[in-house]
Amino acid sequence: MSEEKLVEVLMVSLPFQGQLNPMLNLGKHLVSKGVRVTLATTEDGRQRMKQNLHNSNVQFEFFSDGLSLDFDRANKINELINSLHVKGSKIFSTLLTRLTKVHNYSCVIVNPFVPFAIDVIADHGIPCAMLWIQASALYSIYYRYYKNIDSFPNLEDPNEKVQLPSLPVFYVRDLPSFMLPLSRPHFGVYMNDLFQALDKVKCVLGTSFYEIEEEIVKSMDSLKPIYPIGPSVSPFLLGEKETNDFKADMWNAEDSCIEWLDNKQPSSVIYISFGSITVLSQKQMNNFASALKNSNKSFLWVIRTHGSNNSDASYLPLEFLEETKGRGLVVKWSPQEKVLMHPAVACFISHCGWNSTIESFVTGVPIICYPDWTDQRTNAILIDNMFQNGVNLKCDEDRVASTQEIERCIREVMEGPSSLKIKKRAMEIKELARKSLQEGGTSHQNLDKFFNDFIVSDTVKA
Repeated sequence: MSEEKLVEVLMVSLPFQGQLNPMLNLGKHLVSKGVRVTLATTEDGRQRMKQNLHNSNVQFEFFSDGLSLDFDRANKINELINSLHVKGSKIFSTLLTRLTKVHNYSCVIVNPFVPFAIDVIADHGIPCAMLWIQASALYSIYYRYYKNIDSFPNLEDPNEKVQLPSLPVFYVRDLPSFMLPLSRPHFGVYMNDLFQALDKVKCVLGTSFYEIEEEIVKSMDSLKPIYPIGPSVSPFLLGEKETNDFKADMWNAEDSCIEWLDNKQPSSVIYISFGSITVLSQKQMNNFASALKNSNKSFLWVIRTHGSNNSDASYLPLEFLEETKGRGLVVKWSPQEKVLMHPAVACFISHCGWNSTIESFVTGVPIICYPDWTDQRTNAILIDNMFQNGVNLKCDEDRVASTQEIERCIREVMEGPSSLKIKKRAMEIKELARKSLQEGGTSHQNLDKFFNDFIVSDTVKA
């Protein structure tokens, strides 16, 4: 790369933690190669991130999502998606027109949740790449569905079986929720927009890694290939020294829980966190509390309240807090990377969001799956049936897992006859994940190829 020519890349994402962090991890990698990286996201993220922006070596730009800043996006995501669908292209076009007057971008990298940006980028004559921030399996499922590549059963029947190339057999109920009839219609329209615009995307990168989804990646070679560059996690999780670099943490973590873990025996603590969006019903909250109490295991439980008045938050029974005092700790938000790396943690009860899943991969922590929506149910099937580094909670028709079922899964992962097999597999995945990013590893090679063939070569041609 010529030292005289500044190479610039623009990235586009919504300001959700699960979307920003993978983009930032890629952005920081490009910065380390001398690229000037700017990440554009919507204005409502500015306020939440402002205290950390000064730590970032990635530049930021902000654009409107078409809603007022005081709009309750967390509880009205349908309205947010609709606004972006209707207004996103025009608003983003205004931003990109302004930026390209002073910047010469060699490419723009989008994630799947800003489909409105792809046509705009093409209209400006800039090469577009996409960072797929879910499992490669999800990319294959969505692509085959929205591009009509394979036949799908009647999606109205949740008990119909689905068989796709290189994937385990699914039931319709385990497909990504955005595809299903009961999903809010704007989500389906949004995903359809993405896959119709995908023809204008020159390169698709993935945050997974080749070794864990080899056959799935191969099955896409003759369609629209995906090039895994993951696991896309912070360098800290890969054993590097922690830095003060910017992270898209939207809430303040309670670091005191690490000191609490320091006083626990190795592989003795159950870590429970369902991410930044999922809210448990009171019945499900009670069932988890009862199971944790009955297990006699130590636990660290992240319970984040939602809404300004916490009106939609579920609450732990007071007697549970009293009866588990000492062996249990409840926090509003945790430094999850540090928690998963801690030797005291034995397993992770998770909603199976992809970021949490790959963080479990690189730390070798087995997963107990309690998925909610989007890609999470599909991830849970992959974990249970294909990756085999965890178990999937069986739920009733209302998506509630019984106390007995939660207890069963805890025993299976921590002390049952299959626990050694699950733990061994989790450690195998950890080694595969780390090797993929080392020099000569599959993800390392794909990153270098993307940089040399897509960013540098396009810049030289320009």
